Amino acid sequence: MLIGLLAGLATGALWGLTFVAPRAVQPFTELDLAMSRYAIFGLVSLALMIHPRFRPNRITAAQFRAAIFLGAMGYVGYYVLAAYAVRLAGLAIPPLIIGALPIALAIYGNWQNAHVKWSSLALPLGMILVGLAIVNISTLSSAGDAEQRSDILLGTLCAIGAFAIWMVYGVLNSKMMLSADAPDTFVWTGLQGVGALLTTLPLVPVAILGEITAFPTHALSSPEGLRFIAWSVLLGVAGSWLATWFWVIASKKLPLALSAQLIVTETIFALIYGFAYDGRWPTFHEWLGTIILISGVIGGVRLFRRQDEVAVG
Repeated sequence: MLIGLLAGLATGALWGLTFVAPRAVQPFTELDLAMSRYAIFGLVSLALMIHPRFRPNRITAAQFRAAIFLGAMGYVGYYVLAAYAVRLAGLAIPPLIIGALPIALAIYGNWQNAHVKWSSLALPLGMILVGLAIVNISTLSSAGDAEQRSDILLGTLCAIGAFAIWMVYGVLNSKMMLSADAPDTFVWTGLQGVGALLTTLPLVPVAILGEITAFPTHALSSPEGLRFIAWSVLLGVAGSWLATWFWVIASKKLPLALSAQLIVTETIFALIYGFAYDGRWPTFHEWLGTIILISGVIGGVRLFRRQDEVAVG
């Protein structure tokens, strides 16, 4: 279990970079970053398959299709929505909305296996909802004009969409890794990278023809271009391949009701990175909302772990 917990924490630290990267690479767009990041993720996965250890030799056709699907949906689709959420709504709202994933996944896991009483979940779930409401209402009320409010609302909808996509990803990935014939962690990670690459390729002509990419107007040899390349490599190798491998290990070592709780570390790291990037401390409402949210998730973690200990005992 310790290996699974450490893997989950490492995943959160790497995934948290997703929320600050879109602002760090401007004037390059979210789509530019998504294309480069997942192209690198896929190419690294293919390159590693040169070694027999990473080749999908002992995997069924159903597992192969599932991995490709998860890579396409759980990475490209999720990231584009999450990145636009940050661009439109800022650094506070998207991490907090997606930060509700641990409890949502835990509820699903409890529905499947009935780990705890539903009445016991009322307090932690209520705290999460209150925390989200405080941050969202505070941010909306401070918007300067109608256009800014509209951007925040649209960004919030993007964050909700990313939340829904990753709910599906988390459930299916856990189901595959906890099955009796679970695939090798290296193979499963690599195939998801291939799925992300296959989904990225069609985005290239769409971005060029639709003139929604910064590549034609900003040289990669410029300071902005070099910064973009650095972030793309960081997210492609560490934030995608390595983070996926850590998460696959966590999903394999821990039940969904427990591994899901570790996603809150992504929220914590995302907020730390975001406020550090802005060079400011959180406002009172951001502090309050975040503390209530994290307290609710921690309460959920303790609730499920306590029930697991009772079951083992």
